[in-house]
Amino acid sequence: MTSRRIADVPHYGGSLDEIRAILARGTPALFLDFDGVLAPIVDRPDDAAAPGETLEVVARLATAVPVAVVSGRGLDDVRGRVDVPGITYAGSHGFEVLGPTGARHDRTGPWVDALDGAEASLRTELGDLPGVEVERKAAAIAVHVRNAAADDADRAAAAAHRTASGDPELEAHDGKAIVEIRPAIDWHKGRVVEQLLGELDDPDAVPIYLGDDTTDEDAFAVVKPRGIAIVVRGEADERPTVADWAAEDPSDARRFLTQLAELVGV
Repeated sequence: MTSRRIADVPHYGGSLDEIRAILARGTPALFLDFDGVLAPIVDRPDDAAAPGETLEVVARLATAVPVAVVSGRGLDDVRGRVDVPGITYAGSHGFEVLGPTGARHDRTGPWVDALDGAEASLRTELGDLPGVEVERKAAAIAVHVRNAAADDADRAAAAAHRTASGDPELEAHDGKAIVEIRPAIDWHKGRVVEQLLGELDDPDAVPIYLGDDTTDEDAFAVVKPRGIAIVVRGEADERPTVADWAAEDPSDARRFLTQLAELVGV
């Protein structure tokens, strides 16, 4: 699948006719990352918040099309920050899923004990590093380095990779100012999007995915053959992406969602 630098991806605004033609093939199914898409990136993850006008347009869209928020945040965390009824929440990169009817499905496995051990090790090793935060999620450990000095950030990232490599149940993934340790299984945002599309039982559904980070690339690859993949620019715009189009920032992503709402009549 062809990739290019995020900085080189064309803005969606120049291809609205093409996008409308794609959407005319069936009912849109909307998938949204949270951080960097609905909410601006902030220094402290706990401070992230989606603007009210963004959540309002998401709620409008949810009255007309299937909507899912697919986030690396834990399920309860991201649900509390969005709080739009009638949508699907996929937390922890899809390891925790809450459907629009309230049915919850969590994936678990032997890697839980491995994560416990890795968390304890990292807290011991990194606990005194200024600006480094070790966050435990249901199916991941996030090592945040956004607020750390460069040397400390490098040390923390190296520790996360070393810890993951020492256990066959785990693997490390780099993101924006973060290293995540996750179960070493074939499950990620792309897989959960595939699952949710299958549950719609609509072969003509047109998936739309908006994301900003490396973890969204698997989902972009899933939606591209029949839908629309939009990367939201921000940090690390020199990295490659397979997305078709770009939005400039979360405010621009909201403009796209507003245009989508008008197109579907809500």
